[in-house]
Amino acid sequence: MSEQYDVVVIGAGPAGYVAAIRAAQLGLKTACVDAFVGKDGKPALGGTCLNVGCIPSKALLDSSKQFHNLQHNFAIHGISADNAAIDVGTMVGRKDKIVKQFTGGITMLFKANKVTPVHGFATLHANRVVKVKGHDGSESELSAKHVILAAGSVPIELPFAKFDGKTIVDNAGALDFESVPGRLGVIGAGVIGLELGSVWKRLGAEVTVLEALPDFLAAADADIAKVAAKEFKKQGLDIRLGAKVSKAEVKGEEVHLTYNDGKEDHSLVVDRLLVAVGRRAATEGLLAEDSGVKLDERGRIEVDAHCRTAVEGVWAIGDCVRGPMLAHKGSEEGIAVAELIAGLPGHVNLDTVPWVIYTEPEIAWVGKTEKQLKEEGIPYKAGSFPFAAIGRAVAMNETYGQVKVLAHAETDRLLGVHMVGPVVSELISEAVVTMEFHGSAEDLARIVHAHPTLSEAVHEAALAVDKRAIHKAN
Repeated sequence: MSEQYDVVVIGAGPAGYVAAIRAAQLGLKTACVDAFVGKDGKPALGGTCLNVGCIPSKALLDSSKQFHNLQHNFAIHGISADNAAIDVGTMVGRKDKIVKQFTGGITMLFKANKVTPVHGFATLHANRVVKVKGHDGSESELSAKHVILAAGSVPIELPFAKFDGKTIVDNAGALDFESVPGRLGVIGAGVIGLELGSVWKRLGAEVTVLEALPDFLAAADADIAKVAAKEFKKQGLDIRLGAKVSKAEVKGEEVHLTYNDGKEDHSLVVDRLLVAVGRRAATEGLLAEDSGVKLDERGRIEVDAHCRTAVEGVWAIGDCVRGPMLAHKGSEEGIAVAELIAGLPGHVNLDTVPWVIYTEPEIAWVGKTEKQLKEEGIPYKAGSFPFAAIGRAVAMNETYGQVKVLAHAETDRLLGVHMVGPVVSELISEAVVTMEFHGSAEDLARIVHAHPTLSEAVHEAALAVDKRAIHKAN
């Protein structure tokens, strides 16, 4: 007999666990089913983001940044250190400790909010019945008034470069190298490829990134991507654009790659290969034939603007539906759906979801790029300002990058803000808030920004929209 709930959430990643907690806060009897198992072989909540994505990658990025600064950037401050070394095992162990802290934190939050965790693989059947197969082979059944599908996403595997967990790896494998690879190949110059490529480059690896597209970071604003590419080149990241890989053959401890640059074939030999060509919705085995839930041509669950599927009482959120595959987007959808189920208003504005790449320099943006505005025929004006003219950035010795503000030419409404530079992952929130409140470049320009701060670059870029920046020639 089925265990009865008001809400059953499938998936305990940033979308699912947040939806479950919010539903429980609203007085709904809630269960959350998840199949993830940690490195210790035990169930671990938090999904890809917490276990093998956002959180562990940031831990390694921070560790590698400290080591890189010690070797290359501290001398200017009068700080010197001889024979600096890094223990990769300790670094990875710190990452694992942080992951365990947060997965345990979600378990505590579930307990505090009376969310029932169920560990195993879930399949949705007709009439909102969820059948769960445990890792030990046991079977159970839940039924609910509402089911929220939050199954997340999985790395896309190339047919000629199958993951073996050691030599050819996905993002999870690249977080757990036992030593610094001499030569690391990366297929894909997206968020994962750049972040993890940066980690191992800072630690001493020779990193070559092969990107099939002709443009670098095509999703970002072209001016910002250009600045970022220049900085990455300075750091020694070898990024080859228009490089389409056709073969990856493991020979002993090496991977032999073949790629074409549009003119001829080239070969590349690396010690480890990270395949980071994107992710796809994790819908395999999620839906029984009688579930009634439909998938689109890309294997994502079809939903309306409020995350409803075509089946009454069944919702879907996060990476397994349309929109950007970002943890914070999934979390907000989870909250919105829980509140809609409870009879409250709930909405997520996909036009103001911020993007961040945690490289050095960081890259962040929200809204339209200049290219998109041109293609859509929207009249606009632009203003930019370099961090090199910001006192705080100079004091920090992090003067690379700029902030670019795009506003409507007639109404001055903020259309997009794009940044590359120090800590822009934090600075972008000001732009998001402004856009959510339908603010203008003038609003940003009129707000007092503390001095000296990095945020002054946002202030000056907004002033530059009308050619009245104070600290640069207009």
